[in-house]
Amino acid sequence: MIEHKKPSDSDSDANFLGWRGEFPGEISPLFNITVADQPLYQSTVSESTLRRPHHLVLRSPSPYPETESSPWHNLGIELNHPKTAREAIKMAGLDYTVMKKLIEFNPGLKQDTYATVRTDTHDILGVVNKSYKLIQNIDAFTFFDDLVAENEAIYETAGVLGKGECIWILAKLPGYINVHGNDMVNKYLLLTNSHDGSSHVRVKLTPIRVVCNNTLTAALQGAGEVQISHTPNSAQDLEQAGAMLGLSNYLYEQLEVMFNSMAARKITDGQLRDYVQALVPDNEETENTARTENIRNSVLQLHESGRGAHLARGTWWGAFNSVAEYTDHMMLDEDSNTRLNSIWFGRGEQLKLKAFRLAEKMLIRPESMIQATNKAGVF
Repeated sequence: MIEHKKPSDSDSDANFLGWRGEFPGEISPLFNITVADQPLYQSTVSESTLRRPHHLVLRSPSPYPETESSPWHNLGIELNHPKTAREAIKMAGLDYTVMKKLIEFNPGLKQDTYATVRTDTHDILGVVNKSYKLIQNIDAFTFFDDLVAENEAIYETAGVLGKGECIWILAKLPGYINVHGNDMVNKYLLLTNSHDGSSHVRVKLTPIRVVCNNTLTAALQGAGEVQISHTPNSAQDLEQAGAMLGLSNYLYEQLEVMFNSMAARKITDGQLRDYVQALVPDNEETENTARTENIRNSVLQLHESGRGAHLARGTWWGAFNSVAEYTDHMMLDEDSNTRLNSIWFGRGEQLKLKAFRLAEKMLIRPESMIQATNKAGVF
């Protein structure tokens, strides 16, 4: 049965109606077209049908009650359907500019050392060299606008980390990964621009499990990310990135196969304990093992009773997601900026990457699990 969820919106091309069961255990979103001059006016259609004439596709609410808040909750601004990256940046208040300022000579510093400085707040964001090329926020993601114009992506949320060292936009791609019929994973690309000299303009696949808002790693041997250096050739690199993003659908198809393979393979209690111990090995340099045991026990508990555990319990998909839920919602006690940076780029991302690769190895060679992973710990 279809449940109406959202009143008519004159700025929208369609209203979200609800979720439909297509086959046993499978669900999909339904919309009602509200554009009067469209032949399908007031028709009930699927998302794929709605996209064909390039109508504006609204964000569908989660089909799962009491969905866990996203890791970027309260850090990002929900965008009101911007048509360009420039509009998105302005909507989110991220259209500040950055300049390079020569640092006066000090012992131990090269003469060509510069600080990157926000021109509105005068905050120092980083230290770079003379060849470092600034890419202003308002210009960083223009290469992505063609996909948005063709309704192949939607600028959905944008935010900032720290004092402005890094800004980010989450862009949603059409459709979703359906894991075992009723466990949905939305397909996002994370676009980031930094000004501290620590990284590049980056575009990375960011799958997000809907039931719990876990951000899942796209560990496809480095193919899930595009990096653009801050060099004099960066303008050319930005153009090339648009072509490289054409790989995103192919990469998400690979992930769909992998996620469903994980969901189809059962895991025993003993294998789950071995998996967690391999992910968080004993630290031989300290006698205090309480922290290690707390991490392991937290992951094991999430496998049994975490958000969405009923959809994946007893499988490698459930085991991997228990690690993802731990890193996204439990791992750090620091402020939200620190947590989000860890989830997307730092220790949290590394632990999820290790968890994904270990599960992948287990599907191929179960006997090699412990030997293959105890050699390199994240903690």
